Amino acid sequence: MLVSGGAALAQPQRRQLGSYQDSEMTLEERNAARARPKSNINAYTKDIKVKEEPIPWKAIGLAVIAFAVTAPFAWRAYKGTTRDIAAANTFGTSSTRGGEDASEQ
Repeated sequence: MLVSGGAALAQPQRRQLGSYQDSEMTLEERNAARARPKSNINAYTKDIKVKEEPIPWKAIGLAVIAFAVTAPFAWRAYKGTTRDIAAANTFGTSSTRGGEDASEQ
């Protein structure tokens, strides 16, 4: 704490704040303030170039190839699973209950 306080006091001449004017702006001053562009706050924004990232075509192509390779296997697994579930969900048509076994007795 003492070190940071000493460093703050040892700083060279500080800038004083400007005086605050407690007067309202005239209509012309308000219109001029509104007309000024608000996007460029300081001069540093003029030199900054926005870097646009290119579209990652290699990653998109790799994802399309991966989906194309795995889609037939996934479709076959889905159809087999739905067939098994449909067979298990039918009521009264299972080969282990009723049917031929009941007629033989």
